[in-house]
Amino acid sequence: MAQKTPFALSLSKGFSFLLGKGRKGLRQAQPERIGKVVGALLTIACVFAAAPAQAERVKDLGQFQGLRANQVIGYGIVVGLAGTGDDSLEYATQGMKGVTARFGLTLPPGVNPQLKNSAAVMITAELPPMAKPGQRLDVTVSALGKAKSLRGGTLIMTPLRGADGQIYAMAQGSLAVGGLGVDAQDGSKLSVNVPSAGRIPSGATIEQAVDTGFGTTPMLTFNLAEADLTTALRVAAAINANLGNGRARAVDAVSIAIDAPPGVETRTMLMSQIENLDVDPAQAPARVIVNARTGTVVINGAVRIRPAAVSHGKLTVRVDENPTIVQPAPFSRGRTALEPASDISVEEERNPMFQVRETASLADIVKTVNAIGASPADLVAILEALKQAGAMKAELVIL
Repeated sequence: MAQKTPFALSLSKGFSFLLGKGRKGLRQAQPERIGKVVGALLTIACVFAAAPAQAERVKDLGQFQGLRANQVIGYGIVVGLAGTGDDSLEYATQGMKGVTARFGLTLPPGVNPQLKNSAAVMITAELPPMAKPGQRLDVTVSALGKAKSLRGGTLIMTPLRGADGQIYAMAQGSLAVGGLGVDAQDGSKLSVNVPSAGRIPSGATIEQAVDTGFGTTPMLTFNLAEADLTTALRVAAAINANLGNGRARAVDAVSIAIDAPPGVETRTMLMSQIENLDVDPAQAPARVIVNARTGTVVINGAVRIRPAAVSHGKLTVRVDENPTIVQPAPFSRGRTALEPASDISVEEERNPMFQVRETASLADIVKTVNAIGASPADLVAILEALKQAGAMKAELVIL
């Protein structure tokens, strides 16, 4: 049975949640508090390390090939706006002429309607796997031009096409806009959220189903969400143990090929059985994730460090400006002057060198970096140096 591994999380304000002392760490903390906090940290780490991992269902590890969502898109016109539309943009005008032409109405040559109460929009939606004609979809409507707000508008019937150019759904309905925009006569503006985009719940009707082809393919293929050779082999072994030896085989780190008789109904039952099988996924590789923008550092429990010595110090240069006002002598032609006075001081914070023993655990790593008072930004530099020195065998990912 695989084991869960603990992880460490460091926020941009330092490690205060671990030791309650912020960036100063253990250096200025009371010895009794240090012992209690470090002891509690090690206890929590041991509890997580001893807790067995729960087996996961196959359906939570990936999906069958062909059962995926498909995006559709369309171009349409929203009408009924309260003067917040596109005005006289050319593509909005052409779109309105196309709409009116459907009903046999042809505008005179050279006449361009003023479209303050309408707007050109793009409609996007996502067809779920195995979607059938007659089912409803939620659609997102976004302004394409200068429309200030779509609040109160109604989308005119618009076809939604797939990547192959075919029509898969028809959209129409009243928009639900969460944003609000107000303009005053003096030019001031107030905007809440985004008033130029909205949604139509169940605003599209599916007209054509997407052929998945999984009922006629030579075999079923299950694809893992994350590539892992060990997990792929364990999924294939679980399928063979429950459905017959030799039924499934791992093609690569992502795909598991499964022999299945043809037929939609037969394969649907087989896929349902496979999805509900329990599998113990492989332990994640040693990895350190660093978000340089927020200062968040995540270390998983698989990270190990070889013998190494760590030292961390800070050099602070401080410049104080204390200008002095110099007054001229009475009845002289001199002028009041500002005499600069600068005071420069350099302070170097000295920290002792800490040794990290071999096979250091996650708790030892956290304890060490807190002991030298490292902030999240400093921790990134320390981890990079340990990796360059060959003392840390882990993937360092910087977001």
